[in-house]
Amino acid sequence: MHKRMGEAVARVARKVNDTVENKTDSLDLANCKLMTFPVGIYKAMRSVTEGIHRISLANNELKSITSRFVTTFSQLTELNLAGNYLHRLPEEITSLLHLRAIDLSRNRFRRFPEPLATVPALETIDLEENEIVEVPTDKLASMALLRSLNLRANPVGPEVRLLFFFFFPFDLLLSPEEPIPKA
Repeated sequence: MHKRMGEAVARVARKVNDTVENKTDSLDLANCKLMTFPVGIYKAMRSVTEGIHRISLANNELKSITSRFVTTFSQLTELNLAGNYLHRLPEEITSLLHLRAIDLSRNRFRRFPEPLATVPALETIDLEENEIVEVPTDKLASMALLRSLNLRANPVGPEVRLLFFFFFPFDLLLSPEEPIPKA
């Protein structure tokens, strides 16, 4: 077990070093078995954080994202957090003024993460395969740049479907409705 942990730590360190040395605009820490965002990365990347525009933390074991993460990587345009155990986002997510796309699919959200509704540049939100029942349609209506909202495989109610069908100019992706069982 210790050997596997050591290999995982070494893989993360290599990916961070590659990003820093090559001054790339993305950091890919997907599939690294991370339970939290390693604090040491903040220090290792301090000289390049302003240049990081895309981060993938997909398919890890994250239960939360800290406000420090959001404020450190303030220039993000894309954030992939798919396949984790997240159920909420920090309020500081609203400070990501350049964020255009966020993937929160296959997480544990029971409600729509409302701080996203005030992220000004957000165009794409992927919340497929969560446990979302209600959606703040009034707040989504004020999102001027939103183009796509993926709510497939969520137990949203028929009233949400109707509201979106009639009132929203963006693409709404939903799973087909289950037929209503006859009594």
